[in-house]
Amino acid sequence: MTAYETYQVEVAGIKRHLRKFEIKPGVKIAILNILGDTELVEAVSRDLAPLIAARQPDVLVTAEAKSIPLAHAVSANLGNMPYVVLRKSYKPYMGDALQSETLSITTGAPQTLFLDEKDRGLVAGKRVAVIDDVISTGSTLQGMRLILGKAGAEVIAEAAIFTEGDRAAWSNIIALGHLPVWIDGK
Repeated sequence: MTAYETYQVEVAGIKRHLRKFEIKPGVKIAILNILGDTELVEAVSRDLAPLIAARQPDVLVTAEAKSIPLAHAVSANLGNMPYVVLRKSYKPYMGDALQSETLSITTGAPQTLFLDEKDRGLVAGKRVAVIDDVISTGSTLQGMRLILGKAGAEVIAEAAIFTEGDRAAWSNIIALGHLPVWIDGK
């Protein structure tokens, strides 16, 4: 087994060692992958739910795929509040879907988000809380805001387990912690 450089975090009383990953030459981030980590998802959702509830949303919205279990668990902690998943690929059953483009820090490539036609009615005219696992560059958030604006939703809260990078840029984000970005020479 290969040894990896890690960064230890503690959030909602749970400790994890996140693998550091080089996203471009000389720049590393700590990768949080909550898929399959039920203990962490349950703990952070219990802590995030009341913070999100204070903003009084009608609907939760997340982007596919890693933050889906988080949106589900927060929904359950908010009395089964409806949630919508913005998809990253279009399927014919999605009908007249809305779309917007983002640039992912982890893939370094443009991604398109799609709001299924059936979900447009769930968000139109509603107060929406956007949820993600980690907010780093804000590109996914911007794409989510654009598509929700097209659908007539009002984004009243943005939440994540962690923010990452420039902490000052995320002062308006509901978050349980913050992750640094490591840049060689700094």
